[in-house]
Amino acid sequence: MSLHQTSGHWRLGLTLSLLTVFLWGILPIALAVTLQVLDVYTVIWFRFLGSFVMLAVYLGIRGKLPKLEKLRSASWKLLAIATLFLGINYFLFMQGLALTSPANAEVLIQLSTLLLGLGGLVIFKERYRLYQWIGVSVMTCGYLLFFREQLTNLITAHGTYILGSVLIALGSTAWAIYALAQKQLLQSLSSPSIMLTIYGGCALLLTPLARVKSLFILDTFHLGMLVFCALNTLIAYGAFAESLEHWEASRVSAVLALAPIVTLISVAVVSVIAPDWTPPEHFTFIAILGAGLVVTGSVAIALGKSD
Repeated sequence: MSLHQTSGHWRLGLTLSLLTVFLWGILPIALAVTLQVLDVYTVIWFRFLGSFVMLAVYLGIRGKLPKLEKLRSASWKLLAIATLFLGINYFLFMQGLALTSPANAEVLIQLSTLLLGLGGLVIFKERYRLYQWIGVSVMTCGYLLFFREQLTNLITAHGTYILGSVLIALGSTAWAIYALAQKQLLQSLSSPSIMLTIYGGCALLLTPLARVKSLFILDTFHLGMLVFCALNTLIAYGAFAESLEHWEASRVSAVLALAPIVTLISVAVVSVIAPDWTPPEHFTFIAILGAGLVVTGSVAIALGKSD
């Protein structure tokens, strides 16, 4: 089986990756507000359903809805794998989050970008130069410093906490499988066609868990936040999918590693502007040093020349 090759437009791939990082970085704040009035599965279901409807309308207006014949000619197995494993990722992450803490979940979910990068190197035969491997080491050290307290909590945790951590780690693995399948699908389908199928499939998978009636009692503010979450999903995953068309998966994963730093910075800013939305985060000097190392390592990996 031939493997997907990037277009070589790395600047576009970088821009789309940074857009994804920004959107994924601010998403937890909107989710935290929305989860004040809705359960997690209804929120996830609405995000996928809303993204499916909006993308279908957009493609329909432009006359670019995927043809059934073209979908049939594509790899249905890969489409099913991508849809199933993205749904599994969301399910396991939310189950694990209920048994552990948000900070711990933020640490472990980074396994997904690490596995995506490794998948790009092993499956798609991408290559790093020596200084890019040094960048990987620097970024890893940065995360160890940035999340030092959470890692200490994980080591000394009780059984339920560890179970939640295992579920999140499995969810990270599921996400990496989805992302690698997504990249290979780009060989036969456009990214909008792939995402339309995945959004619809994930919405269908999560329908039994959703409490649809609870949507009809939302006030305007929380409804607006919920719609924003759906728009965020549509644009962020669309940008991520398109970035894989133009840039290597190993480099995209390095940029995505910046998402938790964007999240914590956003939380720090929003907690001052709107303290009712989210509690403040307090950063130690070591955490700030770790964040700087993560950024440095990510830049070295992403912007280094290919062999």
